[in-house]
Amino acid sequence: MKIESVATERLLLHPLTVAEGERVAARELLPGERWAEGYPGAGDLASVGAFLRRCAEDGDPGAFRTYQIRLAESGVVVGGIGFHGAPGPDGAVTVGYGIVPGERGKGYASESLAAVIGIARAAGATVLRGDADPVNVASHRVMERAGMRRVGGGEGLVRFLVGLEA
Repeated sequence: MKIESVATERLLLHPLTVAEGERVAARELLPGERWAEGYPGAGDLASVGAFLRRCAEDGDPGAFRTYQIRLAESGVVVGGIGFHGAPGPDGAVTVGYGIVPGERGKGYASESLAAVIGIARAAGATVLRGDADPVNVASHRVMERAGMRRVGGGEGLVRFLVGLEA
């Protein structure tokens, strides 16, 4: 299934294909590709690995996949954002994201999360969830800026969600 990239003011969210995911997992750049220092990080590798497993087990996940966060102007990959899977029976989907250390604090996570909320809504999800470490206040702020509200915690995480129904 062909999924189009999503442009924001400063970013391009590029939907990974299986072949691209395999290259990221192997840390193999193609000529002309540019990755910021620190990409892929541990979180990116875990996300890409989960994406590849889901594709192998269930086929193409459509919009509910992993996206590279690229700077629109230069194409440099500065992180990743994606869904942990398709929506469950309740219509809820969970998102995770990460920006390389040298590019944090520039609003890229907030900009990406706002775009992913739009992707989830357009693809039919009714709720978007996110989790963060209790001490990761920056991630809490990212989710709050995107309109997500804190709904509790558990298992060492703080949970956030936003309803997506119109």
